[in-house]
Amino acid sequence: MGTVAAMIVLVHGVPESAALWEKLRERLDGPTTALGLPGFACPRPDGFGATKDDYAAWLVDELEAIGEPVDLVGHDWGAALTYRVATTRGDLLRSWSADVANVMHPGYTWHDFAQIWQTEGAGEEFFASQVGVSAEDLAAGYEAMGVPAADAGVLVPLGDPVMASCIMDLYRSATPRIFDSWGDALTPTSAPGLVLHATEDSFGDEVLSAEVAAMLGARQATLSGVGHWWALQDPGQAAAVLNGFHASLSR
Repeated sequence: MGTVAAMIVLVHGVPESAALWEKLRERLDGPTTALGLPGFACPRPDGFGATKDDYAAWLVDELEAIGEPVDLVGHDWGAALTYRVATTRGDLLRSWSADVANVMHPGYTWHDFAQIWQTEGAGEEFFASQVGVSAEDLAAGYEAMGVPAADAGVLVPLGDPVMASCIMDLYRSATPRIFDSWGDALTPTSAPGLVLHATEDSFGDEVLSAEVAAMLGARQATLSGVGHWWALQDPGQAAAVLNGFHASLSR
């Protein structure tokens, strides 16, 4: 009898919903589930702080509920949460894969949007300015960053007040950088890992990502010709990389 494939659990980032993964999921080998971050196109639970530690604890709870080690795949903030789980709760994982490893590096500087969102007053003004932005203008902005026009709708409008509050709380919990509170756990992980680098990702950094991969004892893979939203731009390429990694694992 063949070995039953592990559940593939996918975690999105900002400003996204679980719908980010739909095109990729249908190309992955094995059962999949896409988790929605609380507050992102879904309710923010009463009392939920939306800090990075709150989201990490939420993800641990979700994985514990599955009840068996999974192949965890994270993107953007979902990637940061994946690195946190991989370094602190490796028992929950058969493997992990994630992009933008540079955000975990001790030398990382947050991108311009993040610095606005982290600033009291400026963040609130930014999100207030996004209320009422048309779907057409939103799509045009995302298309300029490499998102196929037909897929712009899977990204949550920045004017959504629930998501906006979560984004500000999340980014303000990660100042001056994620490493300052999570960096002590960046050691080789017990579960095999794969760091993904999309060559056209303006939020990525190949050198810093490679250094973080070395800290974690992880393999590396390149996604060629795609940017930050690689799961939308070229789900076939991403699926080939992930399927190959998962197939390589001892079962």
